[in-house]
Amino acid sequence: MPMRPHKEIVRQFYEAIWNNDDKTIIPELLCEDFSFRGSLGKMQYGHADFATYLNLVRESIQNYRCDIVEMIQEDDKTFARIHYSGIHYGDFLGYAPTHAKLEWNGAAVFTFRDGKIADLWVLWDIQGLQKQLAQLIQE
Repeated sequence: MPMRPHKEIVRQFYEAIWNNDDKTIIPELLCEDFSFRGSLGKMQYGHADFATYLNLVRESIQNYRCDIVEMIQEDDKTFARIHYSGIHYGDFLGYAPTHAKLEWNGAAVFTFRDGKIADLWVLWDIQGLQKQLAQLIQE
């Protein structure tokens, strides 16, 4: 059976897992020894750690969305530029809930092995996000 294109897997990763909070698809898309470095903390390893991170973000940001702006693929790597958004409903980056809409940008580098995501490194525009949150608190 031919492997699915990496860009298709990245689209499904964001749409199913992040935008629709479907954790049942994690084993289908991520290697069992998946490693993940998100913008909110230390390295995470495996499906359970990743699901915990997912819950952390989604508990703080309701209606959380990741929209792909562009993707570039080369060999076993795929780069995605992402636009993130959601409603700030829980403590996030040290800020109490504002109930306001947040929007920020970021980038992700996916590494594939055997047709699944083996490693993911994500970098949000944390400085811009913190500036946005500070302005909302002042209003």
